[in-house]
Amino acid sequence: MLTHLSIHHLTLVEQLDLEFQSGMSVVTGETGAGKSILLEALGLALGDRADSSLIAPNKDRAEVSASFDLQDNQDASSWLAARMLEDDGRCILRRVVSKDGPSRAFVNGSSVTIGDLRALGEILLDIHSQHEHQSLLKKPTHRRLLDAFGRHTDKVMQLSELFDKQKQIKTALDRLLKNSEEQSARIQLLNYQAEELSLLAVTPKEPQALESEQKRLAKVGANREILAEVLHLCGGTSAIGSATSSATSSATSSEMIYETNAMTWVSRAVKLLASIEAQGDEKNTLESVSEMLSSAQIQLEEAVADLTTFNECLVDDPERLHLVETRLSTIYEIARKHRVDPSQLPELQIKLQTELDDIEQIDEQIAELSTQFESAENAYLDLARKVTKYRQTAAKNLEQQVSTHLHNLGMSGALFKVSLTTGSPGQYGLDDIEFLIVTNPGQPPAPLNKIVSGGELSRASLAIQVVTAKTSDTPTLVFDEVDAGIGGATAEVVGDLLRRLGADAQIICVTHLPQVAAQGHQHYVVTKSTTVDAASTRVTRLDEEQKVHEIARMLGGIKQTDQSLAHAKSMLASAKNVTKSATKRSERRSSKAKGIKTQTRQK
Repeated sequence: MLTHLSIHHLTLVEQLDLEFQSGMSVVTGETGAGKSILLEALGLALGDRADSSLIAPNKDRAEVSASFDLQDNQDASSWLAARMLEDDGRCILRRVVSKDGPSRAFVNGSSVTIGDLRALGEILLDIHSQHEHQSLLKKPTHRRLLDAFGRHTDKVMQLSELFDKQKQIKTALDRLLKNSEEQSARIQLLNYQAEELSLLAVTPKEPQALESEQKRLAKVGANREILAEVLHLCGGTSAIGSATSSATSSATSSEMIYETNAMTWVSRAVKLLASIEAQGDEKNTLESVSEMLSSAQIQLEEAVADLTTFNECLVDDPERLHLVETRLSTIYEIARKHRVDPSQLPELQIKLQTELDDIEQIDEQIAELSTQFESAENAYLDLARKVTKYRQTAAKNLEQQVSTHLHNLGMSGALFKVSLTTGSPGQYGLDDIEFLIVTNPGQPPAPLNKIVSGGELSRASLAIQVVTAKTSDTPTLVFDEVDAGIGGATAEVVGDLLRRLGADAQIICVTHLPQVAAQGHQHYVVTKSTTVDAASTRVTRLDEEQKVHEIARMLGGIKQTDQSLAHAKSMLASAKNVTKSATKRSERRSSKAKGIKTQTRQK
């Protein structure tokens, strides 16, 4: 419900902060005092079009904020949560109107569009006045109120879910049926690509293995030449050369033959060292050197054996090399065509085949989706027809009750009608629902927005809201001109209905009738003061004594008499007694209901 309204620099209001409570709040004041300013402020907070003319003189901007308690408003809480604007069960709508530039809107401190502000405002509060804010002038509201009144909203929600499911299936089905020629061309391309990759039959590690083999085969000749030279140097092959050497220990010189490889040189060195005669440390040194050379000789022999074996394994195979290079070239070419790495070709083959299988199964998918759509459509139509019957029953009951209240509200010739016509299947069923009214006998039923009189529209709204109060989900209702053109007993009926409506919703009523004002749980009075330079408007909440004087003023004018004061006290006391009686009746009904439930459980 609305808990606080703050106004700054709006027309004649310099600054105003009002606290609101549950029940019925009435706003009174002299004609021209500025009662409409409260409605203008609420309208701005709810997303009305802003006009810089609303800004107070000599001010650059006007600001309005309205605070709501969302404890019992799940729709508003869900709306905020969906947009991540929730604030612990509270909601503050703020509107800033500037002389320069567009107005700005905020919800819980976050900037929002005017459209979002208006959408949230419709969930929080409904203003019944001439033709602004009037949600009852909108056909979606008619459907919502009728379904809530008939207590079949759960069925309508099921219907909405079935409609969404049907829509999703239809979208998927249309997507499969669309562009069949393109799908056919795609099948041909996929078949060609999949067959090409299947014939190639590349394994994940094959390109890398072929690259290694190609490099090895291409270097066989060069490697064999290198090995031949290494073997020659190590002793695998022999070359005889001659050299002349002189020995200091020998008296004669002779020609000596030397082999040109490492193994021969080491062998000769070992033999020469063995021919040296030495004693003591010199002998030990020569023996150590001789052992090292002998070890080197053995390692050379093993290296030559291994190199010889390796050399024998090197086979020059030009034919195999050609086959490897040809396959690598094919793999590279196809990989470039598909813009993938050669190692990814097997994965690509699986992907293409999967897509091909999916497309080739399109006929089966279309058939399956067609069956699903037919089933969803039948379920939707079956439930929609049941909902239509529920609505027809609820419409008759609603027509009767609202028409009765219209008569009690001084519209004796008025009739309320609910038009139910068959329309196209939609989110909420097959029915086109609209509230109609006959304001004078003999006239045909007309939509509510065709009512010319603002008072008649407000009373029609009141009658509808009273009947649907216990099932409606709008927590705060504002009535303006609901009592226009009426008086006497009808005014008492209006006041009584508004007070009773306040038991199920928060009611704010702008009125000039004392019979209505006396029924308020809270009473606010609007006054205007004027000076030579300016005028200003104030709103004051009245205490019990002040209420008496204000009701007396409304009864008899500015000059109050003992009679008018006594009459005012009597009216206020009567309203309280009606409330107490209604409370006792409610308690008795509740107690009786509990007793029946208890007896049932005992049985």
